[in-house]
Amino acid sequence: MEYLDQDTSNCSVGRAVGLVGQSWVLLILRDVTRGIRRFSDLQDHLGVSRSVLADRLGGLVDHGLLELHTYQEPGARRRAEYVLTEKGRDLYPLLTSLRQWGDKYLADPEGPALLATHHDCGAPVRARLVCDEGHVIGAPEEVDRTPGPSARPRPTADVPA
Repeated sequence: MEYLDQDTSNCSVGRAVGLVGQSWVLLILRDVTRGIRRFSDLQDHLGVSRSVLADRLGGLVDHGLLELHTYQEPGARRRAEYVLTEKGRDLYPLLTSLRQWGDKYLADPEGPALLATHHDCGAPVRARLVCDEGHVIGAPEEVDRTPGPSARPRPTADVPA
């Protein structure tokens, strides 16, 4: 089946974009990854409205990317914070790829605003595409794509005669 003939309504990229492509979602995930987990801190850091932030956080919790945990500091009332789940942490390579691309093409003339380095050795952290045999993939043309188990033909529009 040729790609043009394939139905894309169940495409994983499309589904992922439907979730993380909403405004503010990737920036919320960026901030939670960096340790900002309280609603008020996220709102202040991002400059997003309360209603939009509440909506996006609710969606991330509903889809299992974040969990709401309660905590209580001594002498204070119980509060909530947002914590990444495994599903949310699995988006870290995507955030790293976006940062890496932004650093290359969009950073200020003096350089990027953030330097990400490996905690243990201090080397810069970057995303790479590799196959299961360890070969680095440098271009989309190096990847063969075939229909997967849920591939189905694209519906055809009935053309009136």
